[in-house]
Amino acid sequence: MFRRIGGWIILSLEVLTLTALILASRCANYHDVFVGDSIYFIDADCYARMSRVRLCARQPGLIVRHHDFENFPAGTDPHTTAPLDYLIVGLALFLKPFLSRPIDVAGAWISPVLAMLAGWFLWWWSRKMKIPWRWSALILFAISPILVHGTELGRPDHQSLIIVLVLVAICAEWSLQTAPLPSWSAVSGLAWGLALWVSAYEPLILLLLALLGGLLQSRRIVIGAHRRTGWICLAVVLLFAFAVERRLPAFSVAGLGAFFHRWAGTIGELSPVPPFNPIWFRWTGYTIVLAPILIFLSLIRNRRDPTAGTGNVSLPIFLAGIVMATYGLTIWQARWGYFFVLAYAIALPVLLGALPLRFLGWTVFVVSLFPILRDWDDKLWPNEQEVARRLENRHEAVELRELALNLLSSRQEPFLAPWWLSPSIAYWSGQPGVAGSSHESLPGIIDSARFFMATNSVAARQILERHGVCWVLAYGADRVEKNSAELLKIGVQNQTLCRILDRRAAQTPPFLVFSAQNGTGKLFRVANNR
Repeated sequence: MFRRIGGWIILSLEVLTLTALILASRCANYHDVFVGDSIYFIDADCYARMSRVRLCARQPGLIVRHHDFENFPAGTDPHTTAPLDYLIVGLALFLKPFLSRPIDVAGAWISPVLAMLAGWFLWWWSRKMKIPWRWSALILFAISPILVHGTELGRPDHQSLIIVLVLVAICAEWSLQTAPLPSWSAVSGLAWGLALWVSAYEPLILLLLALLGGLLQSRRIVIGAHRRTGWICLAVVLLFAFAVERRLPAFSVAGLGAFFHRWAGTIGELSPVPPFNPIWFRWTGYTIVLAPILIFLSLIRNRRDPTAGTGNVSLPIFLAGIVMATYGLTIWQARWGYFFVLAYAIALPVLLGALPLRFLGWTVFVVSLFPILRDWDDKLWPNEQEVARRLENRHEAVELRELALNLLSSRQEPFLAPWWLSPSIAYWSGQPGVAGSSHESLPGIIDSARFFMATNSVAARQILERHGVCWVLAYGADRVEKNSAELLKIGVQNQTLCRILDRRAAQTPPFLVFSAQNGTGKLFRVANNR
């Protein structure tokens, strides 16, 4: 009896420790999200997501297939899907009896909650699989900066949901190779199906990699009778998703290819990560240096004797393939880093098991954590310059919100602002914007850049009239000019409209009537659009 009670105490302590690590790391940015009495999300895409959530909360059952709040008046047909919308709505309904702004709070907390659920699943699965060094995977999942970024507080982004679903799918695929049961097959099919519903990009490639790795190891892994349940579950989820969304994934920037590539260069997740960039150490620790050798040793050992892995747990070929492929994809685009580190964390215990001595595995792992811990040291105890930058960003967000509240109206009064600010202004004001943060908003993004870079007031007014703009929000000229010039591939001139609006009030065109200002921006009413 005492042994059983002791066992439950140990398990409880493990879960509490893991939960504390996950929530502490995901909520380290608490003061950037909860500022005063308001909630601020991490990036522009989060505000676009929350605009969708607000529509769904107002009209339960609504499936948002078109965005009127960006690229006005044409709007966009986004690739964003319903599952995360309604997860946030569901959390908001749970919080509604206790809070005055349940939607904003639910949006802020949804990703840490998903990370916590993913961590619990990984803890349960690794324990059930009896994987030695399993805490190396749990610790890396809990504190790796890139996984934290994907699931942090104030980031209601679909990547957080995909991370959870892909984690479950990879673990289920691994379990199928050791225990080919219909139950694990069903879990695999449901996880892959839901991930594909959320996004048909990364999950599709990861699924194909998993199937290819399974075929290389044994055809039975992919087409065996035990997989039938999983294939049925996958098909049912995809059919249901199609019935709900009633559209197929699409990606089109017809005629805008050059603009798209220049715009993509301003998006961090679309930037390359060179192989020798030190950020790899901050994501995974120093073990990444040994990873190729350890993967090779583990696969060679498995080929000679499939039961020779540490504790009879061997590295599946499909997981080795996913780790190597996502590493290469991350070199191409940083957005793949979430899935590289996720797969690497799941594989790490077996990789450490390839070392000849047990104590050596833990020694290597603990020492490898130094760059990750150094990164956390910089975040938790920043220098004066970083503190000043964070305070400035918070102050700017508050002032932008104050300007946006001037747009509140029962009438539709579209606005034009720099594209990276437009989603937040649209969310706070309830008014549609000309620009947006997605590639589907590229026509509006281009027109907003042309407006701010205009040296001819006639051309600027034509843009406003074409989009039916009632308000213009001017922001710091230096940044607007830099980003707009890069997008349009033009030189910066001295008489651009954004510089006039920001610094030369006396030269403001007569069709722009000053309305309000603060330390961050100025708001102008467009004449004849009252």
